[in-house]
Amino acid sequence: MSDSLLPRRAWLVVGLLWVVGCLNYIDRVMLITMRQSVQAAIPMTEAQFGLLSTVFLIVYAMLSPVGGFIADRLSCSRTIIFSLFAWSAITWMTAHATSFNELLMWRALMGISEACYLPAAAALIARYHGPATRSLANGIHLSGVMVGSGLGGLGGLIAEHHPWTTAFEIFGVVGVLYSIVLLAFLRDNPQAATPGVDPATGSIRVGEMIRSLFESKKFLIALAFWGMLGITSWSFSGWMPAFLIEQFHLPQGKAGLMATGFQSLGSLSGMIIAGAWADRWSRRNPEGRAIVGIIGLGICIPCVFLVSNSPYLPLTLAGLVCFGLTRAFPDANMMPILFEITDKRYRATAYGILNAFATTAGGLVIYLGGLLRDAHVSVTTVFYIGTVGMALCSGLLWVIRPHQQAVS
Repeated sequence: MSDSLLPRRAWLVVGLLWVVGCLNYIDRVMLITMRQSVQAAIPMTEAQFGLLSTVFLIVYAMLSPVGGFIADRLSCSRTIIFSLFAWSAITWMTAHATSFNELLMWRALMGISEACYLPAAAALIARYHGPATRSLANGIHLSGVMVGSGLGGLGGLIAEHHPWTTAFEIFGVVGVLYSIVLLAFLRDNPQAATPGVDPATGSIRVGEMIRSLFESKKFLIALAFWGMLGITSWSFSGWMPAFLIEQFHLPQGKAGLMATGFQSLGSLSGMIIAGAWADRWSRRNPEGRAIVGIIGLGICIPCVFLVSNSPYLPLTLAGLVCFGLTRAFPDANMMPILFEITDKRYRATAYGILNAFATTAGGLVIYLGGLLRDAHVSVTTVFYIGTVGMALCSGLLWVIRPHQQAVS
């Protein structure tokens, strides 16, 4: 399907969601880049600091399928707007926490409010973009997430020169204002019969939906794949700022910005490259999207060992860029693959369930990493666990690869 056959606003929607995805990850990530400043203002152990991320991720995971169901049942665009407004307001409120328990409460509430976004965004993109452009559209959208992850490092930098609360106040206000902009421009796809694009149709019954998803062997394998991939991602990214501080004796702000920025720089390119490559390859070979993801994971493994063992900071940063670039390959293609093996009526819910598995696994790994650090265990041990997961993910992705051309 050429761009001329796409619905109106198809690329505008991707652009609008790019900004939302960016804000989503800025608000989520910046806390882990200002660990020293937060612990100085609100005393807590390493395990408690890890718990802040774990609670967010577990609450986010539990509510992600619910958020997907709401988007499938009601309106993807309105679900996105409400989610952005809510988590941005909570980001602003986080700046006013004065105790560990208050901080923990706001992180849990942020998990609830952010849970609706990614499932709804994935489904909305799929309703505007058919198989010919779906990986690229998804990759562009997720590149915004990567940029947000990188800009999250600004939190640590701002916290070095201002109170740690400043960044939360700034980005909270920005998100609330942008949600008002979306009210004017973000819409669901009104075209019910666009060639190659099939908006979800028909009523949704919970029991029927659960049976449809969980009786599919490929969907169950996709759950295992995405959960394992969550472990690999969070075991590496979640503790990278601490690794750079210990390995190269960097200040908090610089380490946080490097940890998120260089990896996100690679991911930004990787999302676009993988999306365009997979869309083109899948026109000739239905297995193309999966093969692109497998190639990326295969390159990621030596990158982790390079980063973990290099005594030179420039070489470590080069490894981070390469890891980010190739780790983006399966991310750019998972949504299109998932939507080829599930009923179109349940796309947001299916994505929400996968998101739940990945974030739960990732949250547990971050907390485990905090316990290991309290026990004086090297962060590289956590990294090595992730490489085993990447190898397993490659095999699982091969199993769920589509065998025929997608038609919707």
